[in-house]
Amino acid sequence: MSDVSVIIPCRNEAGSIRDVVSRVPDGMECVVVDNGSDDDTAELARRAGARVIAESRPGYGSAVTAGVLAASGDVICTLDGDGSMDPGDLRSLLAPLAMDADLVAGRRRPVGNTVWPIHARAGSLGVAWYLRHRYGLPVHDIGPMRAIRRQVLIDLDVHDRRSGYPVELLLRAAQHRLRVTEVDVAYSARTAGESKVSGSLRGSARAARDFVAVLS
Repeated sequence: MSDVSVIIPCRNEAGSIRDVVSRVPDGMECVVVDNGSDDDTAELARRAGARVIAESRPGYGSAVTAGVLAASGDVICTLDGDGSMDPGDLRSLLAPLAMDADLVAGRRRPVGNTVWPIHARAGSLGVAWYLRHRYGLPVHDIGPMRAIRRQVLIDLDVHDRRSGYPVELLLRAAQHRLRVTEVDVAYSARTAGESKVSGSLRGSARAARDFVAVLS
C-alpha cells in the first residue's frame, strides 16, 4: 500500500497525534498538516514518523488541500488527529476503491451513547439526507474518514476551505456521477482535548453554517 497517503489535518492535538500516527497502517505515507497549532502537535507527529507540513490559512479545507498537494500517493485517505477514529479502519475503505468505487466514505458508528451529541450530529444527518434525496448519493454521514484517488480528487476542484469542504466534496462527486460507497467505521470519544466543532454548540453551529453555504 505504498501508493496510499493518509492526510491528517489538525490544530492543537498534542495529546493524541502521536498515538494516531503510530497506528496508521504500515506502508501508508502519513502526512500531518499542522493548521496553526500553538502546542507541540507538529513535533510530536514528526517524532512518531509522520511527514509534517504547515498550513497557515485556517480551516479544515485549507489543511486538507495542502495535504493533497504535498502527498505522494496515488490514493488519498483523510483522518482526524483527535484519536476518535481507528486508523486501522482505513483498510476497509481501500477495498471498495480497489474494485469499482471512485470515492469511499466512512460512516461513523458511535461506540457508546454519549460519544456523538445530537447538536454535533444534526448537521451531518441533515446534509446526508439532502444528498440522498436530491442526488441519490448513498451516504448517511458527513464524516472525516474517506478514500479517493488523488487525481479524481484534484479534478473535482473543491473550493471550500472551511468546514464545508467534505460537503462540497460529496456534492461534486454526485454532480460528476462518481461511484460512491459508504463503509461503517468506529467512532469513539476523542482521546485528548476538545473538539473545535462538536465540542460546543457554537462550533457545531459554525460547521452547520458552512455546510448550508456549500449547498446554497
